[in-house]
Amino acid sequence: MRITEANRRWWVLVAMTGALSMILLDTTVVTVALPSIQDDLDLSQTQLQWVVNAYLLSLAALVPLAGRIADMVDRVKVFNAGVVVFAVSSATCALAVDEWSLIVSRAAEGVGAALMIPASQTLVLNAFDVRSRGKAMGVYAGVSLVFLSLGPLIGGVLTEVSWRLVFWINLPVAILTIALAVLSRPDGRVERGQRLDWPGTLTIVPGLTALVLGLMQSTTWGWGSPATLACLGIGAVLLIAFVLVEVRAPDPLVQLRLFLGRNFAGDSLVGFFIQFALMGLTVFGAIYVQDLLGFSPTQAGLSLLPLTIPILFVAPLAGRVYDMVGPRMLASPGALLAGLGILWSAVFLHDFAYWKLVPGYVILGVGVGLVMGPTNTDALNSATSDLRGQASGAFQAVRQIGGTVGLAILGTIVATVEKDRIVSAIEGLGGTAAQAEQLSGVLAQGEGDQAALTSAVPAAEQAEVLASARDAVADGIAATYYTAGGILLVTAVVAFALLRHVRAADDVTGLAPEAAATSTPGPGAECDGGSDPR
Repeated sequence: MRITEANRRWWVLVAMTGALSMILLDTTVVTVALPSIQDDLDLSQTQLQWVVNAYLLSLAALVPLAGRIADMVDRVKVFNAGVVVFAVSSATCALAVDEWSLIVSRAAEGVGAALMIPASQTLVLNAFDVRSRGKAMGVYAGVSLVFLSLGPLIGGVLTEVSWRLVFWINLPVAILTIALAVLSRPDGRVERGQRLDWPGTLTIVPGLTALVLGLMQSTTWGWGSPATLACLGIGAVLLIAFVLVEVRAPDPLVQLRLFLGRNFAGDSLVGFFIQFALMGLTVFGAIYVQDLLGFSPTQAGLSLLPLTIPILFVAPLAGRVYDMVGPRMLASPGALLAGLGILWSAVFLHDFAYWKLVPGYVILGVGVGLVMGPTNTDALNSATSDLRGQASGAFQAVRQIGGTVGLAILGTIVATVEKDRIVSAIEGLGGTAAQAEQLSGVLAQGEGDQAALTSAVPAAEQAEVLASARDAVADGIAATYYTAGGILLVTAVVAFALLRHVRAADDVTGLAPEAAATSTPGPGAECDGGSDPR
């Protein structure tokens, strides 16, 4: 199809959606390949965790800085640079020969992703006028979330050939994305004369790094360990210093007054808790179907289709509805449905029957589809066009931290509940706490390793021990589902209380002070920053 001035904005949307899909796919596609990577490169469990954590850490720590850079430099150049960094680091991941080459390459992938996300969101938003942004961002978020959920399936299929293919697949996608960006020629111009806020940069980047590092390592080091407490303490101090620096900075790295706008604050809170819950479902749901139901990696990926298919259809529709009714009547019911979907799954986990989980997955998918696109669009609508990179960076940082906090807290819940249940079961059979500790993770092992781990238990009781371990894991995962579901029910109330029934761009009272000063409420909103060529 020929690119014309009339359809150029849709080609911009295609290019940016492809980039975000690549980023989100990479977040989950690697998880299924981890056992093969561990076996091939002889990684320890801690090193294996850092294959995932290095990517998430650099992404979460750098995305606010990347948003600011996108507002200072030509956004297309920043976007293309991010794609190139992501593609090159994906290639070095595929060529990795030891743990350090892989972990460093994964961190570099996170840098590329951080550069792409704020720039791509701003380019999409500025390509469409305010009347069409919801529809466009619904496609942008919906299609990308489908790739996030399809990651385990794609990873399972590719890993059966070679784990290195989960990284090589990014290269053709990156080449196509850059080609589309060049052909569609999005307008990436920005206001000149802006400077980088060095005090803000030197507090937020190490502050977020320390905070996220402490959260990620909390399950390994322990919440009360000196290393965890030091990371969390240093992170908290630096982030407090960042806030104090930014409120006085003439040209801040992040306009913190954005969070004074009810819509931006509400959108950010909803994004935080949705990501909190989704990380738990993605990680522990994959463990459940593989370790407890015996699914293969490919089957585990297919098991998420009842979640992904509703997102594919609901997210674009939610974007159109947002253009008419604003965020409140989508985000609040969406969070409610997502919470009910997770709670449904929690109720039936102990039946060990996948088909009973399907209704919960469908309800969750509908809820996520209602929430993600509208809140993302509304958060960026809360800012004028010259601040949208910062708004995107701040919003995405909040979301990423939500996922990190969720994984840390929910992981602690799983580990604690599983250990308590196994200890009770083994001691009830006359075993010791040491034997119970040894059985932690037994279900993730092959049959030969399971036999070795249970060899100290009388043969007549080995089947009962494995059944107890199975129940213990189910108890732990169910506890995380109940926690995540309850949090989302509260999120639904918060969304209804904070968000307004009109788009941020149409409501001066819902904007941050700087945005309100340059916006026109009501029908004139069609002429806001969305049509600004910057």
